[in-house]
Amino acid sequence: MSIPDAEAIERASLLAWPGIEEKWDGSWVRRAAGGYTKRANSIQCFDPDDFEDADLRVISASSWMVIRKLNPVFRITPLSSPELNATLDEAGWEEIDPSHLFAMELGDHEADPEAQLLPVLDEKFLAASQQLRGYNEQTMTGLKNLLAAFKVPAVGVVLTRDGAAVASSIMAVANGIVLTGNVVTDATRRRQGLASAMMHSGLAWAKTQGAHTAALNVQTDNAVAKALYTGLGYSHQYDYSYRVPGGRK
Repeated sequence: MSIPDAEAIERASLLAWPGIEEKWDGSWVRRAAGGYTKRANSIQCFDPDDFEDADLRVISASSWMVIRKLNPVFRITPLSSPELNATLDEAGWEEIDPSHLFAMELGDHEADPEAQLLPVLDEKFLAASQQLRGYNEQTMTGLKNLLAAFKVPAVGVVLTRDGAAVASSIMAVANGIVLTGNVVTDATRRRQGLASAMMHSGLAWAKTQGAHTAALNVQTDNAVAKALYTGLGYSHQYDYSYRVPGGRK
């Protein structure tokens, strides 16, 4: 089986990392989730040929975000229309967070005996995530609100050593694709194979949920993460980035 195309992966991502509120305008989707992650709080085009009145639609979508007390953000992928990109260029929107989409056919993976697969709203998973990521209570509230919107099979993966959480992630399966996010490893225990063991454990779970493909996002400047994912079998599929109004990062 070949790896799905960009549209299939991006549409699966809408389900696997949802906005709490969504509004479609033709092939453009607006998503809001209280500000937790740009992916769930952005505007995205799913058809390169859907470009009519791009300038007016950028203004309308941006206003929709501002009303929800969110900074306007566009997620730019290979599906974005050239006219949309040109409109943002003319308005002085800046590009930030250039990233890659990595994917692979999902083969067999062996779970680590010390890995825990928990509901994404389980207190043990949330505590491990907060500890490893250093989130404050406000950010944790945003994360919990987003996780409560999940409607597809999802799991919080926590790898432990000597009873302590050392790595974690969130995995969700949509349309046969497992999307992985929020990957983190204890900063004092890196380069010990912990992230790899955690990933193998979550991917083994995804296989039981019918996933045939695995995909994830990684920023272009994160060499360590890219090496980890390449070692697991992932490969680069396409690039994407975000656009924000000039002077706003």
